[in-house]
Amino acid sequence: RLLGHGADKIGVNSAAIARPALINEIADRFGAQVLVLSLDVKRSAAVDSGFVVTTHGGRTETTLDALAWAREAIDRGAGELLVNSIDADGTREGFDLELVSLMREISSVPVIASGGAGSVEHFAPAVHAGADAVLAASVFHSGQLTVGDVKSALAAENVEVRA
Repeated sequence: RLLGHGADKIGVNSAAIARPALINEIADRFGAQVLVLSLDVKRSAAVDSGFVVTTHGGRTETTLDALAWAREAIDRGAGELLVNSIDADGTREGFDLELVSLMREISSVPVIASGGAGSVEHFAPAVHAGADAVLAASVFHSGQLTVGDVKSALAAENVEVRA
């Protein structure tokens, strides 16, 4: 229904964790370009990569290794990965560049970095670490930054931005 009303993409997170075949079903029916897998990721020694998938806004850890889950989701048909660092989210101290870099290494689809933006200087390093796009919310809602500020800073760092 959302696609029928003009949405270009659909994000899934907890529903895909509960039933991974949902990723296949969406990709098979609508195409991988529609499907964004949203991952709320947190550092954890409990998994090999050091990053575990969480649910409920980062409050509940799963047993899923974030990198392994991202690989599986891509194999099932996810067309993009929205990677939110729960550890960095809300800190305004910058994106988790290690997480972004590791996701870029294993991903054959676009990676969107989320969590931690606090200044215009935080965006270009995330792109240089491998993000195809960067996401921020509170810095824009609060008026701390404008989209224009961020685009100018990215362009100054030789990152291609839309006019």
